[in-house]
Amino acid sequence: MGEYFTSEDLAEKRIFLVLSAATALRENNARIVMEMTAQGYGVIVITTSYPCAVLRSVYTKHGIDLDRISFIDTITTFALGSTPGHDPQCWYVNNPSNLTDIGIAVSELLKQHTDQKTCILIDSVSTMLIYLSSVNISKFIHFVSNKLRLMDIAGIFLAVEKGLDPLLMTQLTTFADSTIEMLDP
Repeated sequence: MGEYFTSEDLAEKRIFLVLSAATALRENNARIVMEMTAQGYGVIVITTSYPCAVLRSVYTKHGIDLDRISFIDTITTFALGSTPGHDPQCWYVNNPSNLTDIGIAVSELLKQHTDQKTCILIDSVSTMLIYLSSVNISKFIHFVSNKLRLMDIAGIFLAVEKGLDPLLMTQLTTFADSTIEMLDP
């Protein structure tokens, strides 16, 4: 596996747009988390693609230290119709279109991670399009990217290559410091 996020890049560039092949989205999520945790980052995963239980299983399979990962899970409650039991590493949001609750969860989890280098991973911008308009996604990503810049925290927005309309792609590219292609499955 190549290194996509060098410590030099992370020192200079804080916000990354990562484009993935659709068939490699879950694998690339794990590659990103593996790379960030290996560099000493705690990772907050905002997941609109997979329940946190699924991602935990994937991360365990890759030997990733789960103690360095927190989740904002927008899928589990939506799919099950109720919130699972208490999980100290996961903040459940009732559905992927509830940007207010996602924003609150981001703020609360960032307060808990003040003692370590932290990175936020949004998986995935493409899946958010199922639940939200491009305009609302763009506003949310703009809000998150500016919050992260002000707090000097790294952010990674994962999206399926060719899964975004041209205007949204242009806006996301503008919000990011760097665009990375992880297209090989």
